[in-house]
Amino acid sequence: MRVLTTVIAIAAGALILAGYFFPALADVQTLLLNWAIILAGVVVLVGISNLISVHTDKISRREKGSAYSALLVIGLVATLSFGMILRPHHSTMKIVMNGIIIPAEASLMGVLTISLLYAAIRLLRRRADLMGIIFLSTAALLLLGSATLPLGDIPLIGTLLRPWVTQILALGGARGILIGVALGTLMTGLRVLFGADRPYGGN
Repeated sequence: MRVLTTVIAIAAGALILAGYFFPALADVQTLLLNWAIILAGVVVLVGISNLISVHTDKISRREKGSAYSALLVIGLVATLSFGMILRPHHSTMKIVMNGIIIPAEASLMGVLTISLLYAAIRLLRRRADLMGIIFLSTAALLLLGSATLPLGDIPLIGTLLRPWVTQILALGGARGILIGVALGTLMTGLRVLFGADRPYGGN
């Protein structure tokens, strides 16, 4: 069985990779990619059903935090039902998106910002080294630069320093991380393609 799964995985990976170089295999590549998309959708549905079963079991047992589990299940089922009935481009779904989901995401981002600043302060209390000071200074600089006054941005900080940090330093770091992720994904794919790694077989 392991040999069969290995052969199928290597053959599928080789055909998809060859489809980028040989136009005659483009139809086979598209077919395999469509199958992969369908399998990914099934995996998402299995994950959602598992999430619902776990939280409904938590509600039935009346465990601590079961009210949040009930709220999660109700919100998930309601959003899924509205999305299936009204479709994502319906005006009601846009109202739900703009009135509930986007404000909730913005609130979470605000909480994340405060949490990062608090973590930086705690880091300085435990270990006051150069990197901690740089981290806290950068976070404070970005917070001050993002804040807007009634007359506009804060001079120098909001108009010069914050754009320089976000568009040069942060963007360069993000591109470096993406390059590292791409190289790691490429190496992992090649190891699976050559049979060195077999995650589908439990190894």
